[in-house]
Amino acid sequence: MSNPDETQALAREVDFLKELVRVPSDNPPGDCAPHAEVAGRLLEELGFTVERHVVPEPFVKANGMKSVVNLVVRESFGSGKGPVIALNAHGDVVPPGEGWTFDPYGAEEKSGAIYGRGAAVSKSDFATYTFALLGLKERPEGLDGTVELHFTYDEEAGGFVGPKWLLEHGISKPDLAVSAGFSYAIVVSHNGALHLEIVVRGKQAHAALPETGADALEAATVILTAIYAERQRLYGITSATPGIGSPKITVGLISGGINTNVVPDRITLRVDRRLTPEEDGASVEKELNALVEAAVAGRPGIEIECRRIILAEPLRTLPGTEKLVETIQKHAAEVLGETPPATAVPLYTDARHYTAAGVPTVLYGAGPRSILEANAHAADEHVRVSDLKAATQVIEASLRDLLKV
Repeated sequence: MSNPDETQALAREVDFLKELVRVPSDNPPGDCAPHAEVAGRLLEELGFTVERHVVPEPFVKANGMKSVVNLVVRESFGSGKGPVIALNAHGDVVPPGEGWTFDPYGAEEKSGAIYGRGAAVSKSDFATYTFALLGLKERPEGLDGTVELHFTYDEEAGGFVGPKWLLEHGISKPDLAVSAGFSYAIVVSHNGALHLEIVVRGKQAHAALPETGADALEAATVILTAIYAERQRLYGITSATPGIGSPKITVGLISGGINTNVVPDRITLRVDRRLTPEEDGASVEKELNALVEAAVAGRPGIEIECRRIILAEPLRTLPGTEKLVETIQKHAAEVLGETPPATAVPLYTDARHYTAAGVPTVLYGAGPRSILEANAHAADEHVRVSDLKAATQVIEASLRDLLKV
């Protein structure tokens, strides 16, 4: 920034982000109310009125978490009859894991970057969206409409008591939405995901007489063979959506057994099936269940149970999305010196809940050219201050265009 006021504003934004990174909000375990309290206080110190929407404990626990408080800020301009634009970022983060050379909660700034868990995904966009909105408040002339901040806390658990909760309960009814993303691409579509737990039940027996039992692990190996054959089949399918590639399937967790000398009577598999935008999640689930059941059909003493953990439908491009894309591209080109492409990515986010509610949505925010470059969900996660600055400028300018009288 070239003048003292802009330099001071960036310094305030950096401090805001650092305070958010310093408060753990790992999910799991998903005890995120303390972070929401800090974020709410910081927003109020900036002059915003903050709504705190506490999700009742039974719903939180049903989604594998301990506490969720969603924050909503609403700022209206002009007559308030213009579009309602939601800006959504999530404050829950994956646990740090190992391999860090920085304190995961230290928010250390070095060589123009801020390091810490959530610095990129997506506490950075708490800052991006907050300070873009603050810029509108400071110069509201010529604007008409409403901007809402939706700061939620269950993206890592699927977004069901975050964005989906806000939309289903009528807390927000936006016309357009922008969700947390990166600065050099505008995501208009992404994969979905189906997580299944497959329980294989058999009958335990002494290892000296395995034929007297029903070996659940032996049956599980047949299921694994079928799943990996399905993986090869899926590699031969290519999504019509550029950037998505093929559907994917992975067995990420296996547990079971009693002891070394006992035929195992129970084996549990956790399966991740990535869905392309062309696929229907319920249909894929039905096909996968049939695949598993067919693999062990006729095996005496073996029973199968398939239980859905998560079904996250893909983010699909809705009519009206092009207005968001064109506006962000125009201002990103001015700020970055290049036009970020509209693209798709083979992961999933809670932005899909907005499109599921009929709200045109894109992902755009502070970050480099890729998740890998930011070390998102990895050790030494970071965001560059220059990208934070640029994304804030782009979002503010885009909002001005979209709310122009």
